[in-house]
Amino acid sequence: PCRCQRWVENCRRADLEDKTPDQLNKHYRLCAKHFETSMICRSSPYRTVLRDNAVPTIFDLTSHLNNPHSRHRKRIKELSEDEIRTLKQQKIDEAFEREHATQGLNESNEQNTVSEEGGEEQEEEAVPLTLEERENKDYLKSLFEILILMGKQNIPLDGHGVDELPEGIFTSDNFQALLECRINAGDEVLRKRFEMTAVNLEYCSKTQQKQMLEICESCVREETLREVRDSHFFSIITDEVVDIAGEEHLPVLVRFVDDSHNLREEFVGFLPYEADPEMLAVKFHTTITEKWGLNMEYCRGQAYIVSSGFASKMKVVATRLLEKYPQAVYTLCSSCALNAWLAKSVPVVSVSVALGTIEEVCCLFHQSPQLLVELENTISALFQNNKEKGKELKEICRSQWTGRHDAFEVLVELMQALVLCLDAVSNNSSVRWNNFIAGRAFMLSSALTNFDFIVTIVILKNVLSFTRAFGKNLQGQTSDVFFAASSLTAVLHSLNEVMENIEVYHEFWFEEATDLAAKLDVQIKLPGKFRRAQQGSLDSEITSENYYKEILSVPTVEHIIQELKDIFSEQHLKALKCLSLVPSVMGQLKFNTSEEHHADMYKNDLPNPDTLSAELHCWRIKWKHRGKDIELPATIYEALHLPDIKFFPNVYALLKVLCILPVMKVEHEKYEMGRKRLKAYLKNTLTEQRSSNLALLNINFDIKHDLDLMVDTYVKLYP
Repeated sequence: PCRCQRWVENCRRADLEDKTPDQLNKHYRLCAKHFETSMICRSSPYRTVLRDNAVPTIFDLTSHLNNPHSRHRKRIKELSEDEIRTLKQQKIDEAFEREHATQGLNESNEQNTVSEEGGEEQEEEAVPLTLEERENKDYLKSLFEILILMGKQNIPLDGHGVDELPEGIFTSDNFQALLECRINAGDEVLRKRFEMTAVNLEYCSKTQQKQMLEICESCVREETLREVRDSHFFSIITDEVVDIAGEEHLPVLVRFVDDSHNLREEFVGFLPYEADPEMLAVKFHTTITEKWGLNMEYCRGQAYIVSSGFASKMKVVATRLLEKYPQAVYTLCSSCALNAWLAKSVPVVSVSVALGTIEEVCCLFHQSPQLLVELENTISALFQNNKEKGKELKEICRSQWTGRHDAFEVLVELMQALVLCLDAVSNNSSVRWNNFIAGRAFMLSSALTNFDFIVTIVILKNVLSFTRAFGKNLQGQTSDVFFAASSLTAVLHSLNEVMENIEVYHEFWFEEATDLAAKLDVQIKLPGKFRRAQQGSLDSEITSENYYKEILSVPTVEHIIQELKDIFSEQHLKALKCLSLVPSVMGQLKFNTSEEHHADMYKNDLPNPDTLSAELHCWRIKWKHRGKDIELPATIYEALHLPDIKFFPNVYALLKVLCILPVMKVEHEKYEMGRKRLKAYLKNTLTEQRSSNLALLNINFDIKHDLDLMVDTYVKLYP
């Protein structure tokens, strides 16, 4: 109502001041020429819309004085019910044509629901909706409302399973139960539709539910993608492969800077996982460009958080996208520690097995508070002479420590406590634990006391110690990330030295592993499968030390060196060097910086590339000669929110692009809700009850939705 009043006041239309907001919305239209272009969005595939805070400000209130033919102010035409219906039908027809032209929801800038013709609108006559058509639309709207409610509240579509009920007994699924509840609550549209229907008949088939859910998903996703397109530049991130109703899927998130200069990371959907990496790369690209309508020419970063065993396949996807879009820089993701990511990418079976065991151990202790107390008591007993260390380890155990930079150091220190605790639980002499927990404890204790596991974690601990500080800096402040880029050469130099002297290093690592095994009373031996394979072989005299050097130490060090080179490509390092644009980094470098040499790769993304050098000079001078009471902005976020950033258009454009690189952390948690809600959905929903459509509605529950649009799209797609 307040905004309607402002519109009328700005238009200087006294004759409209007594109209209600409802009358104004229904019967009057305002020409688009009265709005600033920044107030109008033209990227929705269905319609052109005004921003929520749009107010008309462009008026020429004097031109009519010089024109004898326009002495009287132009009156805006009142629209009849038929004309309103015609307008709406035109929007639906155009949306339907685009849906079929692109096989999805692609970007479109052609539609315009705001009149462009100075207030007068010429519409063709349309056939009014019949009573039956109107009732059908109201009925569909009720169905969509129920589906959206189920998605937001995370209610699965199915109710009782067939095997749970006696033969001949019919019970409604959750969708039908809610529909019946709505009928009983007085929904006349639904009551008329179903009052003569048999009780044991499905009101809405599974096929129809699936079709409607797909439209709900597309419309909700489109609201986010519209903001992404408005921002132009974005990055793509995938999370670990998840199981959705028995099928593997990749969760996909996008990063972009919104209109308020905030870096956001939003969940946009699941992509069915393909075992063949080349097929996965094609499907990945097709879904993003054709189905979701994002222009990959604007993609400036890509990152893949992978489960152990999937790394090589996602690397193929990254490589194929880089071949087509060289500026989509392949980077690490800020939400994943470098060492955890490197460990998961090592293509050695014993490493994958060890990582799986570690996750299971952590999961078991976090499932039961009593188990965690038992572990803490064991730690206290073991570290009686070093209470500070014991206290530190107990605090670590309460966290998700497997994702830490120093996870393998922590594990080696905890090994004895973990084994003793699991042994005590599996013995279950006091009958404190149920059979399931006791059985799991026995299995995990056996896995931890396998020499293959012990030597694997000790070697990983030592190899990854060279990258620990480097990885920690990458997740630090902006200045830490900038200086980390310069330290990569030293990290690679250290790892290459290890590779050249692998015999010496491996000898120390193996000795540490044997000492730990002795402490745990574990026999030092070769893996059983290797011994069985070597029976009767002439070369069966191989020692455990040599075996683990060739099968574990050498491939692990070689792989980590290569991964660091791949993930920190020349382009990636150039981008990180541009972080000297952030004033606090500039200050640490005594304002002696040269960003223009590194910014060449983003030259085409700048509004005025020819003036970049002069603008950067002004930017440095501004901060070098600032007032004594003015602090230097320490992050990209702070720099983007400076009041005078608009006077530095090239700097602003560069900061926006750097901000969306997946390696840069999201400064405020509220803008990283997509990932947190995704994790919460997966944690709270049983695998067989998960749905990729409902998941998107649940994770993006706060995104506005247009029921009329959903209904009209459905009617067109499924007449």
